[in-house]
Amino acid sequence: MSVATAMPATSAGVSGAVLVEFDEVEKSYDGRAFAVTKLNLGVARGEFLTLLGPSGSGKTTTLNMLAGFERPTRGTITLEGQPVDRLPPYERNIGMVFQNYALFPHMSVEENVAFPLSVRQLGKADIADRVARALDMVRLRQFGDRRPAQLSGGQQQRVALARALVFEPRLVLMDEPLGALDKKLREHMQLEIKQLHTMLGVTIVYVTHDQGEALTMSDRVAVFNNGAIAQLGSPDDLYNTPQSSFVASFIGENNTLEGVVEQVSGRECRVRLNGGGELTALAVGVAQGAACHVAIRPERLGLAPAAVGGNALRATVDGRIYLGDHLRLLARLGNDQILTVKVGPEATMANGEIVTVSCAPNDCRAFPA
Repeated sequence: MSVATAMPATSAGVSGAVLVEFDEVEKSYDGRAFAVTKLNLGVARGEFLTLLGPSGSGKTTTLNMLAGFERPTRGTITLEGQPVDRLPPYERNIGMVFQNYALFPHMSVEENVAFPLSVRQLGKADIADRVARALDMVRLRQFGDRRPAQLSGGQQQRVALARALVFEPRLVLMDEPLGALDKKLREHMQLEIKQLHTMLGVTIVYVTHDQGEALTMSDRVAVFNNGAIAQLGSPDDLYNTPQSSFVASFIGENNTLEGVVEQVSGRECRVRLNGGGELTALAVGVAQGAACHVAIRPERLGLAPAAVGGNALRATVDGRIYLGDHLRLLARLGNDQILTVKVGPEATMANGEIVTVSCAPNDCRAFPA
């Protein structure tokens, strides 16, 4: 496995050489509705790009077109500048990792990992050397003679990962690879995959509907909705500066308040909330007099017995959820809307207590309804 030639991963944008490019790509299965529409996307060499979105948003269809399992209805997909739309999967030199592992049950671990090398007709000595290094990489060298059924779910997934990397592909695609694992093992495997990506510099395109997974592992995330990319950016960009109400609600926890824009002044706007109350928020594509949604992260809200400046809304503590390192307090506004407020575990507000929920205008984003 040639680590010396690995390229470093890019971060916020496509700053390195583009390895994969989608140009006006569309996919329809019936000629009327489109699973993917007008997709323009570049993937940099060495990047870890995650396709994130709800079921039916187009992310898996996009991955399948890149893998060669589906053909685009329109548009072009290029790999290292060469169109691959008509190439079968086995001619694309792409590694694949699936949720169900897709291991051969009648083969040993070593035979499973060796399979991509065998079909490429490498010599036995070369195969043995590469398989040994790949199994060392995922810390499974001692399990080489076992069958997949004799391994745990996490071990099977590491075998699948070794098999995808053993032939030194230019690109690895991962389709919900950790979906079948329990929470603790899934989090452990997230770190393992990210460490391998950093060590090898291989380009990874990863599909998941798990937002936490996407934020933890990715250089960039493409958030899909209704067959198109709603926003593309670094995890930090998506979380802190969402460009739509959908992205704000899909990425991380979010409180959403409905209202009407009373005034727009520069980057900010004044919003009259439905049911009473006003606040100032950053204006993201809203117009005066239009209905809007105001998004506020729970950790950006504060609670106090009295107003503390900025936006201040009177509320009643309606519930306390203890989560070890913090509390989530449920605050009911006068219009009966519940806000989730993330505070330290030492907070003493009791159910029924009247408080002020406060936040800075820069922590609120107003989007068109």
